[in-house]
Amino acid sequence: MDYYLVVFFCFAITLHNIEEAVWLPKWSQKSSGFHKPVASSEFHFAVIVITILAYLSAFSYLYMPESVFAKWIFIGFLGSMILNTIFPHLIATILMKKYAPGLLTGLLLNIPINSFVIYQMFLHHLIIWRELIISTVLVGIILISLIPVLFKVGGKITSSLSSF
Repeated sequence: MDYYLVVFFCFAITLHNIEEAVWLPKWSQKSSGFHKPVASSEFHFAVIVITILAYLSAFSYLYMPESVFAKWIFIGFLGSMILNTIFPHLIATILMKKYAPGLLTGLLLNIPINSFVIYQMFLHHLIIWRELIISTVLVGIILISLIPVLFKVGGKITSSLSSF
């Protein structure tokens, strides 16, 4: 795995998560059924943790390419971030007729960069379709399950810090 591919992935997910961190909490207050309202502090905590996990997955695979576990988590993140652009961002934008934060960076960065990384991995026979599909589903389910937990933890940390 080339170092630059990992850097591109980290660049894309970081900019995507920054876009969400800036605009999504306010958007969530009016997003109806797409997203429960979330406070900025809760969301920021969750997005930082997920960004760190993405970086860990990418650099773990870069430095331990022989690890099947590291590879599956990394390609799961790649696939999950592609799907994340479509659902919820694109679907929410279409159905609400209002821009959902994260769509622009998803379309301009996550889909093309992650697709390119996946393409390179196929080209070098590092992955097969079954691995990509299964890892995307598993990592996607884990991330979707982790987000509400991170919101709660972020809310508790924030309320604990504000009581000092």
